[in-house]
Amino acid sequence: MAAIEITDSNFEELVLHADVPSLVEFGAKWCPPCKLIEPFLAEMHHEYAGKAVIGKLDVDDNPVVSTQFGVRNLPTLLYFKNGFVVDRQVGAVPKNVLTAKLDAQLG
Repeated sequence: MAAIEITDSNFEELVLHADVPSLVEFGAKWCPPCKLIEPFLAEMHHEYAGKAVIGKLDVDDNPVVSTQFGVRNLPTLLYFKNGFVVDRQVGAVPKNVLTAKLDAQLG
């Protein structure tokens, strides 16, 4: 199962009001580094089910949230907890980097 599709219209409900930490990848269909981490996000969606929200937001289709958080480079991965950005990662990185940052929010 793939990561949850996050949009301008569901962002507040699914991420800001989530009762668990969230990881949102801001990317685009045409972005090669975004495609590199896509399998990691799909695996994490399954592995963290019930413990964290793992989502993807297409910046081309959802400019409001992308602009709100100042996303300029793709992929940008933002970690949210209690409605606030608590960490960020810019660029494609190995899965263990993504999980380590998320695990820090779960602890």
